[in-house]
Amino acid sequence: MQQALKDAITICKTFLRNGYDAHVINAPLQEHLLQKVDHLAVDIACEPDMDTLFKLFPKATAAPEKRALAIMEENGVTYRFYPLEVAAAGHPELSLVKITPTMIDLMSPEERLKLRLTGFNTPEASGDVYDGFEDIKGGAICLTGLPDETLRHNYLLAIRALRFAANFDLPIEPNTWLAIIRASSRVLDYVPATDIMDEWRKVAAENMHQFVRLLFEAHILQGLIPEVASLSCLTQMRNKEGDTENVFEHTLECMKCYPEEDFHYDWLGTMAMLFHDVGKLYTGEYFDGLWTYYQHHRVGAKVTRKILRRLHFTQEDIDLLCNLVRNHMRFHFMMTDRGIRRFKALDDYPRLIAMARADLKARDGIPTSFNHNMKYLDRAETPEQMLEPLLNGNEIMSETKLSPGPQVGVIRDALLKAQIAGEVTDLDSAVHFVREYARKSVG
Repeated sequence: MQQALKDAITICKTFLRNGYDAHVINAPLQEHLLQKVDHLAVDIACEPDMDTLFKLFPKATAAPEKRALAIMEENGVTYRFYPLEVAAAGHPELSLVKITPTMIDLMSPEERLKLRLTGFNTPEASGDVYDGFEDIKGGAICLTGLPDETLRHNYLLAIRALRFAANFDLPIEPNTWLAIIRASSRVLDYVPATDIMDEWRKVAAENMHQFVRLLFEAHILQGLIPEVASLSCLTQMRNKEGDTENVFEHTLECMKCYPEEDFHYDWLGTMAMLFHDVGKLYTGEYFDGLWTYYQHHRVGAKVTRKILRRLHFTQEDIDLLCNLVRNHMRFHFMMTDRGIRRFKALDDYPRLIAMARADLKARDGIPTSFNHNMKYLDRAETPEQMLEPLLNGNEIMSETKLSPGPQVGVIRDALLKAQIAGEVTDLDSAVHFVREYARKSVG
């Protein structure tokens, strides 16, 4: 930092010791401008009126131009004092002076355009998606110029910055991040939901959990999808040991796990994971020291439909996502052959399996039922009549008048083979088969 700026900070401390606010105006920009001038000058914003300022700094004089409050020459440096905005009804950001007319005078036209200063013409939209951003080679997502001013010209850049940060796995430059948080309510006020979703659809499935977390931390998700953001207020059992977890954090972890195996590019499936537990907000009940969320999948499907309509999803995508949310619990329970067949008849059942797998991985769950169901999936490819004989052991004994013993098992196996071969197709033919088989065996 140049000595002139250090001396200006000392002047500000004098104001502060006497009970008045003061700050060096946009120190990084002034340091840049100081390198371009022969005569050093620093601009300071301060709270006191002119009479008080003259008492604190007797060398100060009234500024010849009305743009500044006063000026002071000290050690070959000119200090200009500008008044701070102190009115209670003033815009919050006016309390922090960021640029002055004298600083603008020292800037080239190109620098003014880069800073996107209010009152100057800004370049026409180039159509370049990176317009408004510094080169990411710097290792962070950074808006050009003064981030707040840049955002004022296009609040969609806030969403785009979050998208870049998620897709490129880069941090957001601190001043840009603060500007996004400050502008969060205006993003929701001025950016159409369709434009937000256009940006969202460009987020890779594998990075979606990071994007949603950034939306939440920037306080944008709370206004865009409050039903999901509210899950941060809920807890649930994580495992049988009694550990608990935040439902929103669990949702993000599920979104992270879902694309890890065979669904790396499945944007819609990952979006379904975002909504899979949204029904818990409406079904939660606290009883006997535990939270329960019965039927959250069915309620969640209805809530998801309302949200997706609000976000202007296509009807096709709405139906698909609601189907996934409604049926995402099915694969969590140990199913019979009949249950597996009904499950495989559902639309997009591979996605439902992936959702169940992600849910288990997110909470380190026990995969007993999941593994059982995966084994039974192959059996579902076999026609039902090829899995079990049409007559069980008791029925075979009743029809053949045989006593319990190995012979009954032999007939049962023979009946199943006959079904597979197509020789037995219904109950009547099964009865005829076992009677004849028993008669021949006895004879």
